[in-house]
Amino acid sequence: MPGKHYIPKSLTTLFVYGRPPLVFGGMLCAIAVMWTRSPILYTTGVVFLFISMTFDLVDGWFAARFHPQPVMAKLADRIMDKVVYSIIFPLVAVGTMWRLHIISPGANRAELLHAILVLLLTVTVLVRDNFAHFMRGFAIRNDQDPEYSEFTRLRTIVAAPVGALLYAYAFYIPEGPATRIYTSVSWLGNFPLRGLFFIEILFLIINLGSIAMYCRKYGTLCLDELCLGNEKLRRRILAFFPNALTFMNAMMGLLAIFFAYQGRIREAYMFLIGAAVFDKLDGALARRLGLTEPLAEETDKSHGISLGGVLDDISDAVSFCVAPAWIFYITISANTDPTAQNLPVGLIAWGYAILGIVRLVYFTLDKSPIPGFFKGMPTPAAAMLTVAPLIIFVQAVNDASQWAGFWGIFNCGLMIFTAILMNLYPIRYLHLGRFMSRHPWFVRLTLLLSLSIFTPYFGHVSFLFMFLYTLSPLVTWRIDPQIAARESRTKPASAT
Repeated sequence: MPGKHYIPKSLTTLFVYGRPPLVFGGMLCAIAVMWTRSPILYTTGVVFLFISMTFDLVDGWFAARFHPQPVMAKLADRIMDKVVYSIIFPLVAVGTMWRLHIISPGANRAELLHAILVLLLTVTVLVRDNFAHFMRGFAIRNDQDPEYSEFTRLRTIVAAPVGALLYAYAFYIPEGPATRIYTSVSWLGNFPLRGLFFIEILFLIINLGSIAMYCRKYGTLCLDELCLGNEKLRRRILAFFPNALTFMNAMMGLLAIFFAYQGRIREAYMFLIGAAVFDKLDGALARRLGLTEPLAEETDKSHGISLGGVLDDISDAVSFCVAPAWIFYITISANTDPTAQNLPVGLIAWGYAILGIVRLVYFTLDKSPIPGFFKGMPTPAAAMLTVAPLIIFVQAVNDASQWAGFWGIFNCGLMIFTAILMNLYPIRYLHLGRFMSRHPWFVRLTLLLSLSIFTPYFGHVSFLFMFLYTLSPLVTWRIDPQIAARESRTKPASAT
């Protein structure tokens, strides 16, 4: 065709079909490394994986220009992706456990948690690949052309570099030869554990987002064929997805407590932010799927307590009532500052948790909610407001600062103040999640502020952000509830 330049078939074939032999060679090198602990085989395996990663980043572009059958080349590209990921991710899961047991026998809890996270990531990647294959096949049988979503493209771009990085970390052999190649790849074997956690959690979110996109695009077709008009069965199946997000909310709270036990308050705070995100998503998804509206034949019936409501209340109690109180108690009581030791820390923690649960009960039983607003400070905001200054307190104690005593007293007073503020029901707080959905600029500003996590001022920035939200009713009470209840700029959300 005039105006188009097709890539030679031999070069395209090399990029599309060359990855499995490279990854298979990397697998053989990894097996030999576990048996012989050879730095040369480790270096060779890492080189194989990085060449395969390079092919993966360009093969899609080449496959689209394969002449004369670009469709067949794209299909081959997807099949090669599935074959490669089926090899590399189980391999790195085994390698991480091997390193934990052989190379680092005195590993701490953080390294054990990382090995478990790699295993969960491997399962998620394989489940996502098989689920995507099933959904694409179902779409083709229903005469729909399967398309890549943005999450799918992002996942394809990120998967190969993550696999190569985890391979270099898992099979690292210390004290290798002082060659330029080994030196250039061995630093990946000592990649900071905090950075690995960040990359793996981000990749996990991308995989879950890709699954969600396939459900959103083709879920209606599957349910129509599966349920055959049975609306109750349809709603029970759909309820799984918001319930799964609710479960993740509770898991984030438990992980926050776990990291607080390790003295890593920053990471604990990040998990509380994750819990708040899942809390926002489960409600938004339930409303989007129409699960908050009763069926036509049930409009005149009294509704009992639903499973989703119970799970949501339990998750909120764990993540936003018990977890902040527990983190506060652990952080203040574990430090040797004399001022903090004389404070009634246990009593304050119990009071915060109990008043937080009281606020959740009131929210559940409230018969006259205000659309788009909370009566009293919502528990997710209260949790983030109270935990943020604990980051500052820990930094002051570690630096032996004279401000440590002040921040200890301040945290105790803030816990009491916030527990009371949660139950001041005449004060109306704007639904921050819906406000972000209506104003993308606010989301971008929040993400920009989150970059402060790489600075010593993360606690200060987080506390200032939540303090401004604490004062927000002075301004936001004027907003029309019909506007505040919208999930987007144009479509109003159902009041719940």
